[in-house]
Amino acid sequence: MTEENQQQVNPVIPEVRIGEILKLLPHRYPFLLVDKMKDVEPGVSGIGVKNVTMNEPFFQGHFPENPVMPGVLQIEAMAQSAGIIVLLSFPEEERSGNSVYFMTVDEVKFRKPVLPGDVVEFHVRKEQAVRNVFKFRGEAYVDGKLVSQAIFSAMVFKKA
Repeated sequence: MTEENQQQVNPVIPEVRIGEILKLLPHRYPFLLVDKMKDVEPGVSGIGVKNVTMNEPFFQGHFPENPVMPGVLQIEAMAQSAGIIVLLSFPEEERSGNSVYFMTVDEVKFRKPVLPGDVVEFHVRKEQAVRNVFKFRGEAYVDGKLVSQAIFSAMVFKKA
């Protein structure tokens, strides 16, 4: 399929706001870690955005004198971004009938701390898909600087 045909099949969605994210993902506060998505090519790629504030519940214990966003939550935010990308590839009437479950994580690197006041962009791109299993590459950026990265996989399940 040519790139032009691919654009017709999966046009880029410039922005996905929180209301739509809440329809796609089962996560809720305090575990919903994506505030919006940008430049989503359904089933292929997109950018999740997290506005990190001092009010995040994890800062109470990580660490009270030196608040740092836990690395595992950065990886979770990448996975949530990937879930949104996958679910947006389904026809609208099928989206609520599916869930995406995190399966594996590999090649994780944490490069810089994420602090209160940072806006983190999670750049996620599908590397491979076999039936209902998707492999992604994720990179997190603050002010254009790489702060973390990972390769991870997820599986789509029909809800019971």
